[in-house]
Amino acid sequence: MKEIVLAGGCFWGVEAYMERIDGVVETKVGYANGHVENPSYEEVCSSQTGHAEVCYIKFDETKISLEILLNGFWKIIDPTVENRQGPDIGSQYRTGIYYGHEEDLDTIIKSKEMQQKKYDANIVTEIEPLKAFYDAEEYHQKYLKKNPGGYCHINLEI
Repeated sequence: MKEIVLAGGCFWGVEAYMERIDGVVETKVGYANGHVENPSYEEVCSSQTGHAEVCYIKFDETKISLEILLNGFWKIIDPTVENRQGPDIGSQYRTGIYYGHEEDLDTIIKSKEMQQKKYDANIVTEIEPLKAFYDAEEYHQKYLKKNPGGYCHINLEI
């Protein structure tokens, strides 16, 4: 199994989209790469902790490659906008790819380079090692499953 952590604005939609992909075996939402330990949602929303809202993804590499998974990710974000996705504005809504294994970096960079060809503006999606991940509160986990019709700016069609 492999793991990757993706930031694409509001984490509810990113999780709902990713968990629909064949080969994804686990998802959970949380906060990554900030400077406060175990932050709350309210703290993250203050833009004072440095965290991004993220979706942790565990996937079976025999069923889906990191490259294909990232192709799905690029479809649901606007990688040229900084600190905003859809109507959600703030540094916690930035886009990012946070990796735990250095060997994934080449695939991530190549994926970004392929996507850049589609845009006139520069891609601003962060690509960084995962420094810290904290689970979001339980009410955020699988939010759109628990709340069908809940807010989501992402087109959830695979």
